[in-house]
Amino acid sequence: MKSSLVAISAAVVVATLVTGLKDRAALQERFGLGSAGKPAPELMMMGRIKPTDASAGNPEFNAQLVADKIEAITSPSPPAPGAREPDAAAPQPAAPQTVAQPAPVTPPIVSAPPAPQQAAAPAQPAVDESALRYFASRGDKVRLQAEISRLQALYPNWVPPADPLAVPQNGDKQLEAMWQLYSDGRYAELRKAVADRQAADAGWQPPADLLDRLDVAEARARLVNASDLKQYATVVDIAAATPSLLTCSEVDVLWRVAEAFIQTERAQRGQDAYTYILKNCANPAERQATVEKASTLLAYQPMQALLTLERPAADGSKEFDAIRDNLTRRFMAEGNDDPKLVIAPDYIARLEKLAETGGLASDALLLGWYQLRRNNDADAEKWFRAARAKQDSAAASQGLALALIARKAPEEAEAVMFRWHADSEDATSTYLAATANLMALQPPADLAEDVLHRIATEVIARKYVPTAQQFGWYARSLNQFQTAARWFETALAWKPDDEPSAYGLVITREQLSDSKAVLDLQRAWAGRSSRITNLEDTSSLIPNAVTPPPEKGTLAAQQPAAQPTQNPPTEPLPAERRITLQPGSQVVVRAARPAMETVTVPRGPRQTRGCSTTIDAGQLKPADALSRGWCLMDINRPMEAISAFEAALQSPTRKVREDAAYGQSLAYLRAGLSGNAAVAATKAPQNRQRAAELQVAILADRALSAFDAGRYRETLIYLDQRAQLQQERIDLMVLRGYCYLNLKMYGDATRIFEAAAATGSRDAARGLADVRNVTHPDVND
Repeated sequence: MKSSLVAISAAVVVATLVTGLKDRAALQERFGLGSAGKPAPELMMMGRIKPTDASAGNPEFNAQLVADKIEAITSPSPPAPGAREPDAAAPQPAAPQTVAQPAPVTPPIVSAPPAPQQAAAPAQPAVDESALRYFASRGDKVRLQAEISRLQALYPNWVPPADPLAVPQNGDKQLEAMWQLYSDGRYAELRKAVADRQAADAGWQPPADLLDRLDVAEARARLVNASDLKQYATVVDIAAATPSLLTCSEVDVLWRVAEAFIQTERAQRGQDAYTYILKNCANPAERQATVEKASTLLAYQPMQALLTLERPAADGSKEFDAIRDNLTRRFMAEGNDDPKLVIAPDYIARLEKLAETGGLASDALLLGWYQLRRNNDADAEKWFRAARAKQDSAAASQGLALALIARKAPEEAEAVMFRWHADSEDATSTYLAATANLMALQPPADLAEDVLHRIATEVIARKYVPTAQQFGWYARSLNQFQTAARWFETALAWKPDDEPSAYGLVITREQLSDSKAVLDLQRAWAGRSSRITNLEDTSSLIPNAVTPPPEKGTLAAQQPAAQPTQNPPTEPLPAERRITLQPGSQVVVRAARPAMETVTVPRGPRQTRGCSTTIDAGQLKPADALSRGWCLMDINRPMEAISAFEAALQSPTRKVREDAAYGQSLAYLRAGLSGNAAVAATKAPQNRQRAAELQVAILADRALSAFDAGRYRETLIYLDQRAQLQQERIDLMVLRGYCYLNLKMYGDATRIFEAAAATGSRDAARGLADVRNVTHPDVND
């Protein structure tokens, strides 16, 4: 009877443990282990690959034998202090409690070993260590560690062998070949090999571990492909169906899943994934990369929550100190785009220190825009000036101009922005705003003729109404009423409903005694502007008036000498100008003009170039690094572009590598390094057209370098080689002519110069003159 009870109890225990191995979540719940440790984020609780049960399908279950084995295992262990010995004679309804509870199962993503058990573990199912031995024999440490982590998660009591190479060799050569296919990532071939062997040997079954790993590997490949194609919903679906991918040994998968959540507007789930990595994964490089990747996708506040998971280093520093400067730049850039976002003072102070000691204009620019967006104009001006001192650029000049406009210094703002006024739409808008504010100054600024001319040229080209209107008021202040009328008419032609320009025109026409034009304007604006319709007496505004204007309410019936023109003025303030403001002079008469408001540029979200800040291109994805490289080429920063293209060359995509090699070659050419350009062109195969373009450019650059070094015969060799690929340009023909001239081959030089001069080339004509000076010096004297 006793042996029967023991057998029954043992059977219950074994059945419970076998069921638990198949469903660990249920086991945890049954034994009260669900809250033993910190729960994994919801993202990670997606299940796991189930290990093969060695006893499944065995109809002959010997309960007595199992009980004997359990008793043999547990008998040497001393009882726990205070534990009560079970009464073997009495029935034990809670028999499973006499066996030690299994250790809590490590969450799927955690690769740490399981906690030690308080008592002996139940019988351990057979563990397939063939993959372990295979990876060890190949020296693949990464996959070896991943396999150890996987087996520990599936079999908590399994202990890795001290020497994986000591695992018995597998004598099955076909199986070895299958593992080789798996290791090489040739999954389709592996599927075929398995099917072929099963067809040839009906009794052979592939190891369950191999099939499980193959399923996971194929799922990983599909997930990565979906992520590269930006099919983010598919990424999430695959991850949910294959939760065994969500482990610390698959950090790249976790990164992609986090990005997929964020891109599908589930930012909190993405933050959970990053949080999981920082809480459970220990690889320093992967932890640092996690923060960097998160900073490009998450906003400022969620990033602060992630940074609280930073671990202290052995030397007392923090583990993310190496990237804290770039994180600071990233946060400040976000603050520039959102004026309501308050960045912690520590970040601002850190960036200020970087700007003062690092020498990067981009750091000062970030500070300038941050302060400008918060109406701290004095601080903004300080940092924009610092940025321009290090590197004069359109962005720095635009920011400085806006700060100068804000503190009512438009004359300097116009001077600062003129060089960059055509760089972008934002730069043009800033320049035009500076011109409008400059022309609206009271008293009027004493502007040089060249400044007035360039402002007028740009205003006419852009049809910018505010400055055209201000030109009218400016001309009136100088008693140039005809010019003022032309500017007001021009502004109305561009914007017929501009009431201030119409008012300026009507009072100017009345001062010119052009009653018909005044009446036409009053009729046109009847019901829309009371001050135009009920025009007041402006006699006091007419300097040196010979004939008094008509009385209020009457119009003199006289024809003006000339009808007003609707054509825009082609010259700013032409010869009609008679009054020049000199320092200390007094303007006796002022024009009657309405109070003009300062024209400003709305400070919307700042449109910055994608490469305006300095970052390490090596931390970017290859596709992003490629885009950054072309952006840097656009703003003529070839040396930085070279590094970005180098990072893009690491892409697994052939098209990205081709573009990166092509871009790097162009960057080296722009930097004057033709030798490096030739090497870069070989880093990835190029199509015929690009290869020819690069070869032509490299040969031309080498020819110029050789000519500058005085190696004229070498220059001719390069020019000849280039001419075989593409017709010679006129400038290179002139270069060839000077090579002949320096080699005293005067006949050839004359022939080349005459052919080039026939196209109208001035350099070629000058070359002909140089030949004549050498060959016929007496004639030229």
